[in-house]
Amino acid sequence: MLRISKLTDYGTVILACLAAPPERRHTAAEVAERTRLALPTVSKLLKSFHRAGLVTSVRGSHGGYQLSRPAAQISAASIIDAIEGPVAITECSGNHSACDLETSCSTGGSWQRINAAIRNSLDGISLAQLCGQETVAVWRPDLSGSFRAEAATRSGGRL
Repeated sequence: MLRISKLTDYGTVILACLAAPPERRHTAAEVAERTRLALPTVSKLLKSFHRAGLVTSVRGSHGGYQLSRPAAQISAASIIDAIEGPVAITECSGNHSACDLETSCSTGGSWQRINAAIRNSLDGISLAQLCGQETVAVWRPDLSGSFRAEAATRSGGRL
């Protein structure tokens, strides 16, 4: 099952919290209270996002965290990268493959194409879309007659 971790899910909630209002700095304690997540978890994720360049931080009495750029310019892929590392659904689809079968494998190229499609989809969704500040275009497959005719041919005329 392809699934993001709970930490990445929580991280998205934290970034969504920082996105509204984006010009204000929030302390880790404020974010924890607003999101109802444990303070140690919020602190850990904010540090990861800071290292990844997704948030900035200022120390002091008027300090806190805020997004480093508008929510529309932060992709779902960059959020996942900050917490889990780059998306790689198989060993050979990552940047640093260590698969012993890579030279003789006939499926690696297909998995790499699938991984690239997933990555492109994640790059195409922004934090603003994730937190409802912008609408997301809904993709619907084309179920026109040509698809149905092809399916009928394969099933002996039955749909």
